[in-house]
Amino acid sequence: MAERSRQFLLIGAGAVLGSISTVALLKLYSRWIDNRCGIKSRSLSNDHGIIDGKPSSSQQCHRVEGKSIVGDFLSDEIISEQLTRNIQFFGIESQRKVIKSYVVIIGLGGVGSHAASMLLRSGVGKLLLVDFDQVSLSSLNRHAVATRDDVGTPKALCLKKHFSSIFPECQIDARVQMYDTSAEEEILSGQPDFVLDCIDNIDTKVALLAACVRRGLRVLSATGAGARADPTRIRIADIRESSIDPLSRAVRYRLRKEHGIEGGISVVFSLEKPKAKLLPFKGPTGEEENPADYQIVPGFRVRIIPVLGAIPAIFGQVMASYAVTELAGLCIQTEPVVNLDIDHYRILHQRLLEHEEAVYGSAAQVLVDAEEVMYIVKELWHGRSARDQSTKEAGRKMWRSVNELMLAEEHESTTVEDIRRMEPEFFTMVTGVLKRAEREFSL
Repeated sequence: MAERSRQFLLIGAGAVLGSISTVALLKLYSRWIDNRCGIKSRSLSNDHGIIDGKPSSSQQCHRVEGKSIVGDFLSDEIISEQLTRNIQFFGIESQRKVIKSYVVIIGLGGVGSHAASMLLRSGVGKLLLVDFDQVSLSSLNRHAVATRDDVGTPKALCLKKHFSSIFPECQIDARVQMYDTSAEEEILSGQPDFVLDCIDNIDTKVALLAACVRRGLRVLSATGAGARADPTRIRIADIRESSIDPLSRAVRYRLRKEHGIEGGISVVFSLEKPKAKLLPFKGPTGEEENPADYQIVPGFRVRIIPVLGAIPAIFGQVMASYAVTELAGLCIQTEPVVNLDIDHYRILHQRLLEHEEAVYGSAAQVLVDAEEVMYIVKELWHGRSARDQSTKEAGRKMWRSVNELMLAEEHESTTVEDIRRMEPEFFTMVTGVLKRAEREFSL
C-alpha cells in the first residue's frame, strides 16, 4: 500500500512539475515572439499621408496588434515568406508597388468579398471596405470568409475581423455605409490607386462610376453575376462591349444620358444569357405583392435572383487579378469580345491567299494558317482595324499580314515610308504590334 502511495506521489509531482515547466516555456516563447515582432517586423511606406489618423513622416509607421514597427515591409521574414509566390511572379519591386497601394472596394457580397480577400492575400497594403448590409444565412453560399457565427454582422466588419488573422499588417478601414453622392468625398478622397465597384444597384453604381471618371480614378466594375453558370464566358472589356449583360446595358445607357460618358470604364461581365429570372415576390400572406412596398432603401432590389455561388466568386477573383496586375505594373492583354467562329477565320485566311496570288502571283509567302489568323485577329488586333480601334468595328477591317506593313481596303497602296513620314504615331503603334507578332511567330 505504501509502495503504491509513493508511486502516485511521484506521478503527481511529475505532473505538477511538467505543468510549471510548460507554463514557463510558453511565457518565454510569447516574450520571444513579442521581441521578434518588435525588432524584425517592418512597416509599409504610406503614400497616402495618414496612418491611424496621424500624418506620416519620412520614417512611417504601421500599427500591428498594438505595436509600432518601422522600415521596409518586405524585409520581415514572415511577410516575405507569406508573399513569396507573388514576389517570384512579379519581382520584388513590383510587389513593393502592390504593398504601397490603396484600394477601395464598394459592395462586399459574393463578388466584393472574394475580390477583397484576394487583394489582401496579394499583399495590398491599404484597403477601404464599404457596405451597408449584413451577412445573412443565404449569403453563405457565395461569401468569401463569412461563417454562421457572422450572420447578422455588418459585411464590412466581418471581413475586417477575418482579414486581421490573414494579413494583420494590412491597414483596413471598414465602413458600414451605403455609397451615394453625399458620400463621394468621404469614400473616394485619399487618392486610391484602384476602385472596385461590386454594387448591384443601378443608381448607386452609376453615381460611383461617374464620380470615378470625374476624379480620374482607375475603376473596374462588376456587372450581373447572378443566374449564370458558365465560368468560361466571363470577360473583362470596356463597358461599350458588354452589350449582352442587362445590368451593364442599363448602366451604360444611364452613364451616357446623365453624365455624357460613352466608355472608358472596364467591366467584368458574362457573355452567357441568364439561366433564371427574378423570383416572384410574395408578402407575409403568401400572395404575390408589389416589391416596392417593402423596400427599406429606395432603388434596391427586393426580389431575389437565383445565384450559383461559384460564379460571383469567380467574378471577384477576376477583379482582384486584374487590379493587382495593374498595380504591379504588369501589362495584361484581355481577350477581345469577338464572336466569330472558325469558319469565319478560314474565310479570312482564304481571302489572304487569294490576295497574295492576285498581287504577287503566288501565295507561297503566306506562312499562317486559319488558327494563326484567329490569333492575329483576336490577340494582336483585338478584332479591330488598325485604322479604327473603335469597339463598334470589332471583327472588321483587319491588317492582312504579319510580315508586311500593308492595310486592307484603300490603305493597301500606301507604302511603309509614306506612313512613317506622314503618320509617325500610327507607324509606331503598328510596327510595335507587328514586332510582337514576329517574336511570337519566330519570324
